[in-house]
Amino acid sequence: MNLTLPRSLPGLALYAPLAGQAIALFKETLPSPSPLLESLDRRVPMAVKQLLVEPPLNRLFAGAIAEGDFDEFEGRRIRLEATGGQPGLTLGFWAGRLRVLDGPGEATIRGSVRAFKSLAQRRQDPDQLFFQRRLTIEGDTELGLGLKNLLDSLDWDLRALV
Repeated sequence: MNLTLPRSLPGLALYAPLAGQAIALFKETLPSPSPLLESLDRRVPMAVKQLLVEPPLNRLFAGAIAEGDFDEFEGRRIRLEATGGQPGLTLGFWAGRLRVLDGPGEATIRGSVRAFKSLAQRRQDPDQLFFQRRLTIEGDTELGLGLKNLLDSLDWDLRALV
């Protein structure tokens, strides 16, 4: 872990190793939030998930949807899952809209929250994330790779959602 401290506080540099050790200790001893997240995920009705996720996704990709870039995914289901037992999300494309669906996908893209965040913020090349096995595809790999290639080819920015 690399901590960067402001130059105005040089005396705090002595505490950086201690802070890193404290964080490592917390990670080892504190319980995983995964069971709590799974429990919350099971209790949130699908209609609420759809209301929270579908509008921003469809706004984010509105141009690509209008141009027909998602048409090859019509009626298909892709699941995104965070490793570590955290909840996932199954997405589909029906009638010109991205939809949140219940159940498994034909393909599952799985990775750490950090890997998905890097992918979404476009800080790292998607191919690199897959080659490093930080993201994996299971099931219909052709479908998963098709989505990865589409997202990589589009010009999108998460800041447009706020």
